[in-house]
Amino acid sequence: QVQLVESGGGLVQAGGSLRLSCAASGRTFSSYNMGWFRQPPGKEREFVGVIRWSGSSTSYADSVKGRFTISGDNAKNTVYLQMNSLKPEDTAVYYCAAADRAYNRRWYSTQIAEYDYWGQGTQVTVSS
Repeated sequence: QVQLVESGGGLVQAGGSLRLSCAASGRTFSSYNMGWFRQPPGKEREFVGVIRWSGSSTSYADSVKGRFTISGDNAKNTVYLQMNSLKPEDTAVYYCAAADRAYNRRWYSTQIAEYDYWGQGTQVTVSS
């Protein structure tokens, strides 16, 4: 089992940047592929991106490709979401999630049901 805690959210103007962190504790960090999701106000939760457990690969939703970057630091058991060129439509609660490699799912899964552990979320608000 792993516990996830996000931080780094806040209020930023359009065009600005934020970096979210997701600190993991518990089971070995490398046992999981780590995803980021977001839930805009009044909408369903949606996939943002994912990093493979080895850190060798990432995959992103089309809406954030080229603006957001996921990275990981296994020594710190932390995954980051660097968000640049933010837009008002990026306003959402952002969640990190862990998909256990033991289930042999695709590492690049975009499906909420294929992630086993979730953080509490952090609010990101982008003003126009």
